[in-house]
Amino acid sequence: MRDILITAIVLIGCLYTLKKPYIGVYLWAWLSYMNPHRLSYGFAYSAPFAYITAIVLICSMAVSKDTKKIPASGLLFIWILFVIFMSITTYFAYFPDTAKIYFIKIIKIQLIVFLTMMLITDLDKLNKLIWVIVLSIGYYSVKGGLFTLMTGGRFIVWGPADSFIEDNNGLAIAILMTAPLMLYLSYIEERQWLKKALLVAIVFSLFTVLGSQSRGALLSIIAVGVFYWSKSQSKIASGLAIAVIAVALLSFMPTSWYVRMDTIDNYQEDGSAMGRINAWHYAYHVANDNLLGMGFDSWSAETFALYAPNPKDVHAAHSIYFSVLADHGWFGLILYLLIYFLAWLKLIQVIKITAKIEALKHYNFLAKMLQVSLIAYLVGGAFLSLSYFDLPWHIVSFVILISEYVKQATSLSASGAFRKRYTLS
Repeated sequence: MRDILITAIVLIGCLYTLKKPYIGVYLWAWLSYMNPHRLSYGFAYSAPFAYITAIVLICSMAVSKDTKKIPASGLLFIWILFVIFMSITTYFAYFPDTAKIYFIKIIKIQLIVFLTMMLITDLDKLNKLIWVIVLSIGYYSVKGGLFTLMTGGRFIVWGPADSFIEDNNGLAIAILMTAPLMLYLSYIEERQWLKKALLVAIVFSLFTVLGSQSRGALLSIIAVGVFYWSKSQSKIASGLAIAVIAVALLSFMPTSWYVRMDTIDNYQEDGSAMGRINAWHYAYHVANDNLLGMGFDSWSAETFALYAPNPKDVHAAHSIYFSVLADHGWFGLILYLLIYFLAWLKLIQVIKITAKIEALKHYNFLAKMLQVSLIAYLVGGAFLSLSYFDLPWHIVSFVILISEYVKQATSLSASGAFRKRYTLS
């Protein structure tokens, strides 16, 4: 029954996409973040729904008369340069066949995110896309929170199978990135019951993050809390609120959770932590010896024998930074970091421009929440391999979009004021 329902939704969504291409962006986001087909047990489980949606979306755009233009910026230029550089490192990869397979997977994600910037042309459409992402990941965050409460936090919460967020660490960071978007939707929502439901969902999400037993997520949630407190207008009130929530959450977790978190300090006694450090040394030596890195998916016994301090302890990067460093070398890492640095600067600019304009308060709050999402990713990502996960790239695309929306809004406002002054004179 689930297979039929999911297939029917995809087919209907594709039909609407043929008429309105931006619907395909929503459908693809639902398939990518919720992975509903992974909740089925029959033919739909491995059906290429996302691929079909992408094909329909591209065909729809080809015949559509709507304007298709990505807002130009320095950030976009660096982003495109990074994508081109990834293709070069793939061509010269140590394992070219496996790197090519991984690159195709990544380039599909990049393509859809670029199409997002072409089709989501106003704040209303962007809000709908945010709703899709929140509901998709929120399904697992609320479900995981209930599971954590019912089991007393004794078991690890996992994400959907065969997805970027299947791993407990990936799920936790994705939820921490989504929680600020929930808060934004609550801020703009006028229906009180839905506003309160979103706030409750955030609480459940925090329980899921702790229930994931991810040490990287714990550091990320601390960083998010400190950043949110530093930016709040009433630091005493917000500090007390954060403290109460933290005590309530932490007092619920069992002793086994504290034992696992304690390995953050005593990492020398933890095999997983030492494996990560070995992998990080591997990435460092790879980048020093190879201008283009080793290409995608190079983490193997063969390459560890060449560059790792402990060649027998083969691990994935478990870090967005060291993953990019090994994959694409120092130049690739610089481009990667520059993308997020420029995105951060754009958010600061949007917040500054909209700070005292009541009509643009939604943009102001969204920009602040996107900052929180990026903090969650950039801190938590230091301890997990999610360099090419869809959501952070979508966040960067949102930064470009709202920057363009604000630019258009302020330009219209300025021109209107000019016309008024010219008429009166």
